[in-house]
Order: sequence, then C-alpha cells, then structure tokens
Amino acid sequence: MSKAASKSKRGLGGWGLIAVPYFWLLIFFLAPFLIVFKISLSQVAIAIPPYFPTFDLAEGWQAFREGLGELSLENYVWLTEDALYWKSYVSSVYIAAVSTFITLLIGYPIAYGMARSPEAWRPTLLMLVILPFWTSFLIRVYAWIGILKNEGLLNQFLMMLGLIDEPLVILNTNVAVYIGIVYSYLPFLVLPLYASLEKLDGSLLEAAEDLGCPPWKAFWKITVPLSLPGVIAGCFLVFIPAVGEFVIPDLLGGSETLMIGKTLWVEFFNNRDWPVSSAVAVILLLILVIPIVLFQNQQQKMAEKNQ
Repeated sequence: MSKAASKSKRGLGGWGLIAVPYFWLLIFFLAPFLIVFKISLSQVAIAIPPYFPTFDLAEGWQAFREGLGELSLENYVWLTEDALYWKSYVSSVYIAAVSTFITLLIGYPIAYGMARSPEAWRPTLLMLVILPFWTSFLIRVYAWIGILKNEGLLNQFLMMLGLIDEPLVILNTNVAVYIGIVYSYLPFLVLPLYASLEKLDGSLLEAAEDLGCPPWKAFWKITVPLSLPGVIAGCFLVFIPAVGEFVIPDLLGGSETLMIGKTLWVEFFNNRDWPVSSAVAVILLLILVIPIVLFQNQQQKMAEKNQ
C-alpha cells in the first residue's frame, strides 16, 4: 500500500472517530433543541398539541418561507415583561452558585483525603462516594423529608442532646433546598477532583518542604493550582444541573422557593402553555451553554499560549 493511500486511510479513520460524537450531539442535542425552539415561536391554543405552529414543513417550502417572514418573538418578549420569569432565573442561578460553593467546601477535603489515603483504601473510599447512586434519586430526596421535618430525625436528635428546646423549621425553606442539592450532587464534584488530586506529583510537595515552605503554603501554592481542572469540572457538573433542578425545590422547598425548574413545570403541565415553557427552556439552555463555550475557548487560548 502506498504512503498516500495509507495517509488517506488514516484520515478517513480520524474523521470517522470525530463524526461519531458530532452525530450523537446532532441527534440528541441539536435536533431536540430545534424542536423546542420551533415550539417557542408558536402560539398557544386549546388543541392537541396545545399550540399553533408558526411554520410547518408538511405544508411545503412556500408555506415555510412565508412562515419565516411571520416569525414572532412574542413569547420571549413576554418573559421580559413578567417579573416571575427573570426572578426565577436569578434565584436559580443564585441558589445553584451557593450550593456549588458549599459543595466545593465539603467536597475538596473529601477528595483530598481520598487522594492522600493509602492506595489499598482508595477503591473502598471511591465506592463509598459512588454508593448513593445505587439508590433512586427520588427516594434519597424523600428520605430528607423524614430527616428535616419538625418531628424528623434531626430535630429529635438535637432535642435529645438538649441543644434545642423546640423543633427547628428547616423543611420547606431554602436551607432544605441547599442541603438537598449539596447531598445529591456532592459525588459529581468529588470524583473529578479526586482524579486531579490523585495525579498530583508528590515530589513537588517534597521539594517545597525541602526548600523550607510550610505545608499550608505548599498546599495553596502547589496543590490548589494543580487541582484547578478538577475543581472547575466538578463545579460545572454541580452548577449546571442545579440551575434547572425541579425535584429538590419541589419536595424540600417552600412556596417562596423560586427556581426556573418549578416555573417551567407549572407552565408546561399546569398552564399547558407549551410555547412559553419552550421559550423558558431555550433561554435556560443559553444561560448554561454560552458561559461554558466562552470558558472552553479561553482555556484553549491559554493552552495554545503555553505551548
């Protein structure tokens, strides 16, 4: 086989490997997004499905072109006029950010302890982190209701110790939502962070110690910067699903807990306003995707500069 044919074959193989994930994203991400975006440009109706399509490919290309000229962003304008929606976005981002920060404060020592433990213990510790995934997510959230309610296990334990005289009101508050999110998504932060810390070269810390660097300073100067990729990956894995979380605020939060997931559920299932709920979902996706794309581009530029 000639060199040109060999290079051509390798090139086709490379393109084939690249095409698989792009095809996957096309089928399971871009196509559903376009469907939702199309519904968001429609008008609500008492019908099945409950909307009038702005344009329909089944009517032919002429009708499609005419429909494009009549596109309306009315549903998106409505989201800016009703304070409920932008307050839901702001509240969701705030709750997700605070939850991610708390998860990082708890998860970093856990991941650091796992990475510093003897190698024989690490598989067991890793299994303990993954163990909650063996139980249904919904059941685990329901379990927190039994723990946090006024007559729940937590209040009974605190009253038994004499730390409180009357039950604490935790359930149906934002505090319960924070507890539920941190507990549910803690493994998503610990696992990538542990992967980064485990790869850390211990000789760097030994060299810093030999040069007279205190342990706490070596931690901040060496361990933390080298673990940043795991920190960033873990924070994204917690923050992104937490923004659109519905189950936790619905079961553990109260009537004043405002998150976009609950708002989206009400619009879609209670009000049956598919166009508005689709517009809410599109904006939520843009809020999450755009910062990630910008961050990846910035990371790529930094990597190219360091080469």
